[in-house]
Amino acid sequence: MKEAAPLQQVDRTYVRLRGRKLTYFSGCDYFRLTSHPAVLAAVREGARQFGLNVAASRLTTGNHLLYQKLEREIARFYKAESALLVSTGYVSNLVAAQTLAGEFSHALLDEQAHLSLRDAAAMLNCPVLKFRHRDAGALAEALRRCGRGARPIVLTDGMFARDGMVAPLRAYLKLLPRDGMILVDDAHGGGTVGKTGGGAVEIEGVSRRRLIQCVTLSKAFGVYGGAILCSRKLRQQILDRSHLFVGSTPLPLPLANAALTAIRILKTYPSLRRRLTANTSRVRRALRLAGFNVPDAPGPFVTIRLKPRAAERLRKALLAASILPPLGKYPGSPGPGHLRFVISSEHTGDQLEQLIGVLRGFAQDAC
Repeated sequence: MKEAAPLQQVDRTYVRLRGRKLTYFSGCDYFRLTSHPAVLAAVREGARQFGLNVAASRLTTGNHLLYQKLEREIARFYKAESALLVSTGYVSNLVAAQTLAGEFSHALLDEQAHLSLRDAAAMLNCPVLKFRHRDAGALAEALRRCGRGARPIVLTDGMFARDGMVAPLRAYLKLLPRDGMILVDDAHGGGTVGKTGGGAVEIEGVSRRRLIQCVTLSKAFGVYGGAILCSRKLRQQILDRSHLFVGSTPLPLPLANAALTAIRILKTYPSLRRRLTANTSRVRRALRLAGFNVPDAPGPFVTIRLKPRAAERLRKALLAASILPPLGKYPGSPGPGHLRFVISSEHTGDQLEQLIGVLRGFAQDAC
C-alpha cells in the first residue's frame, strides 16, 4: 500500500497539501476536538502538572490517579459497569481477545469487520467463520454450522466506517445461545451517535450483559487511546491474563488529562451531535434530490458510487474547487468507484454547499 502524502491540518476544517489550502471532508475528528482550545489547554496543563510519561506498566509503578479518574468518566459516559484504558483503540480489541482466548468454541466475524477484529479473532484460539455483512440471517446460518453445544463469540464493528451503518446487535443477541457473546469495535460510533453518544450499543438499546464494547479516544473525542467497556469481572481477568495490557506502558498523562476535557465537552454540549447530524442530513438530502442513491445511516459519512472513469474526473473537479478528494484504498474503505465524504459538526454551510455543488455535476455518472 502506498504511503499517503503528508497533510497539515489548519483552521479545523482545512488541510494544507503541497502549499494549497483545501477543505477537508476526511478523517475521523468528527467534532474537531483535536484543535479545541480547551482540549489543547488540558494537554499543556497535564504536561505541567504530571510530566509526559509514567515509563512503566500500570501493574508496577506506572499506575496513576489520572488513569483511574479517566476510566470512571469513560464508564459514566457510556453507562457501563467498568472501563479499562489501553494504549489505542486497535489494541483494545486485541487485549479483550487475548483475555478470552480458549473460552469460546467459534468466532463469528462480519466479513467487512475492521482489521483489528480480524487480528483479534486469530487470537481467540478457536475456528473463525465469516458471515455476510450486517446479515442476521447469515449469522443464524453460521451458528447452525457451529453445531449443538457451541459457545460462539461474534466480532463486529458497531458503526461501520464505510457507510455509517450500525450492526444489528439486538438481532444478533437474540440468535446467540445464553453463553454466547459479542465483541463490538465501536471506534466510529462511540461518542458520535446515539442520544448521549453511547454509540451502536445505545442506538440498538441492548444490554451489556453479553457484550463487550471497545472504543477509541482518537476519533469523536479527538485525543488518543482506547478503552474496553465491560464488567468488573472481565476487567480483572484482563489484568490477570493479557500480556498486551500487562506489558504495555499506558497513555501519556497529558493526553489522559485532555481526554477528560474532551469527554466533559461532549457531555456538556449535546448540540455538537445535533449539528453533526444536521450537517450530514443536509448533504444526503441534496444528493438524493440530485439522483444519487445515498444510504440513510446514523453515522457522519456520505458515500457515493460512480462509474470508474467518472470517479477520477470527480477527484480532479474536487481539487479544482479546493476540496481534498477522499482516499479510498484503505482496508475497509467502500471500494473501487466509491467515494466517502466525512462530515463534521464544524463544517460551515458554505463548505457543505461547495461540496454539494461539485457532486451534483456528477449525478448522471452515479451507479
